[in-house]
Amino acid sequence: MPDAEPQPTMDDLEKLRDQLRYHAHRYYVLDAPEVSDAEYDVMYRQLEALEADHPGLITPDSPTQRVGYDVSALFMPVHHLEPLFSLDNAETGEDLDAWEARLERVLGRPPVGYACELKIDGLAVSLVYEQGAFVRGATRGDGTTGEDITANLRTIEAVPLRLFGEAPELLEVRGEVYMPAAAFDELNERQIAANDRLFTNPRNAAAGSVRQKDPAMTAARKLSIWVYQIGVIRGGPDLATHTESMGYLGDLGFKVNPASQAVPHLDGVKAFVEQADKTRHARDYQTDGVVIKADALADQQQAGYTARAPRWAIAYKFPPEEQTTILRDIAINVGRTGAVTPFAVLEPVFVGGANVGMATLHNADQVKAKGVLIGDTVVVRRAGDVIPEVVGPVPSLRTGQETEWTMPAECPFCGYAIVKPEGEAVARCTGGLECPSRLQEWLAYFAGRSAMDIDGMGYKTIQLLIDRKLIAGPAGIFRLTPEDFAGIEGWGEVSVNNLMAGIEAARDRPLARLIIALGIRHVGPAAAKEFARTYRDMDRLMEATEEELSGLDGIGSKIAAAWVEWASQDENRALIEAFRAGGVRLTDPEPEGGTSDLLAGMTFVITGSLDGLTRDEAKAALEANGAKVVGSVSKKTTALLAGAAAGSKLAKAEELGVPVIDEATLERLLVEGPAVLG
Repeated sequence: MPDAEPQPTMDDLEKLRDQLRYHAHRYYVLDAPEVSDAEYDVMYRQLEALEADHPGLITPDSPTQRVGYDVSALFMPVHHLEPLFSLDNAETGEDLDAWEARLERVLGRPPVGYACELKIDGLAVSLVYEQGAFVRGATRGDGTTGEDITANLRTIEAVPLRLFGEAPELLEVRGEVYMPAAAFDELNERQIAANDRLFTNPRNAAAGSVRQKDPAMTAARKLSIWVYQIGVIRGGPDLATHTESMGYLGDLGFKVNPASQAVPHLDGVKAFVEQADKTRHARDYQTDGVVIKADALADQQQAGYTARAPRWAIAYKFPPEEQTTILRDIAINVGRTGAVTPFAVLEPVFVGGANVGMATLHNADQVKAKGVLIGDTVVVRRAGDVIPEVVGPVPSLRTGQETEWTMPAECPFCGYAIVKPEGEAVARCTGGLECPSRLQEWLAYFAGRSAMDIDGMGYKTIQLLIDRKLIAGPAGIFRLTPEDFAGIEGWGEVSVNNLMAGIEAARDRPLARLIIALGIRHVGPAAAKEFARTYRDMDRLMEATEEELSGLDGIGSKIAAAWVEWASQDENRALIEAFRAGGVRLTDPEPEGGTSDLLAGMTFVITGSLDGLTRDEAKAALEANGAKVVGSVSKKTTALLAGAAAGSKLAKAEELGVPVIDEATLERLLVEGPAVLG
């Protein structure tokens, strides 16, 4: 008889489990995987098979057991080992000064430095480990008693089920469960597809996700966690500072926020707060402030607590980016492509540093998904320079007088039908350029900075020209004369001459600018530049076939088809001829000295104010050597060229580990090539 197949031992399975824990930690916590997804899956399936054959060897902390608990009927109360206190708040530098003064009075001296951490906008939780194994997780609750959500927290990949190294006998860790921005967007896309109500923000989505009765539902939400404090530790090392304790937690396998910083004085705290506020929108998770702590654990112990908060910590709150107000009405706007966009008419409210009276509602499906009614009290969000949006209603404040909004059947600007093409989320006006709203939006886009850049031609001027029937399309701009403005109030010789100079300058814009200005769906700036670089002549481009265009770098079939369809229409060919008659340049000259592929395959982002050249000149120099210049930093970015007053893009580059170069390095790059970056 053949020898019996050797039976796996507990040691065999533990070695495999340790491998999986290690690689999961590299992927979910450090964002630095060492094996491919396929290799990880092979090991995972191997463990699953072994445990299926030998169920007696399954342990609760096995990687296969993250989602393996029955649906909970309710969440049992949990008494925390130590209370989870709230924090006192600060909103100004003076508040921080006062807090430091109070702390110094309690200590009888200045504290031994501070620890600064981003305040994550999520759900506070407590994680308990015994002999290195995760045994219990709970919500903060009232600070003394929370809800047992162990089964749900086990599904979060960044929560270690077993700690690395020599773990303490008992460890209670505090953390903040959050939903990354990408996961939040994905969740709401699923809600729309299922015709369910949208979540208002990532924090609410995270809080709801960890309280699902079914752990599998929590697992599907792709939550993560940052840990920020040791609550209780027995049998662990002697730790002197909070910063040291966070390093220790990182060594054990917890996800510790790398943006934290230890500073010696309050001036450093204020600088950290200022930078954190400036860069808050560059991160893939929401922050609403900074938590400042006395760094020395001895100082924390000596300072102690008030009835509700530690004396040794304070939360600096950023200005609110969400407020509530009344939704007075829902109106629509028709954009340059005919897209009909509903927007909210609000009772004006101060939010995100500005007075807001209108906010976007995106499209009719989103209005329905958000569940907002005219007359609702609604949550309005304005983050930085982002267009204000209505997040959702406050149903508990409804009076019964609210009314439902529906998309009008006809365009209020031109009377043509509004239709929603099958398979699209956006409804469109069918009136073409007979629709004055669409015409105005297109002309504003055409004359805008990213297109033909016509000085003096803003919305008011465009509206005037349309109302007086001086133009009926973009080509009409180049037929305007000073006489057209005779007798019009507010249009003296200086303003007329300035506009004429702007129009004259626009006649000689590069071909790519004109292609962009046409506003063709799917044909964006990158495609326009590739078309212009390849053909250099509008007449040649108008005759290009879909097959030819699809073969160009970065041009897909959708872009190629959109251009060919546009170029085949008689009215568009007539538009090009009208541009020609108006003196608009339709051909680019051959580049002097040709182009180079020295930096081919490299992608750059430019930010800040440069000294020796303009950003456009830097961009042209990079592109002339084969590089791509894009607008946002990602992991695929080769380097960020940063000048003075660099903002969120610099913070994003530093967060992702993208190299940052200055103008001197750029000059070397253009001569020596990629070797300069090492």
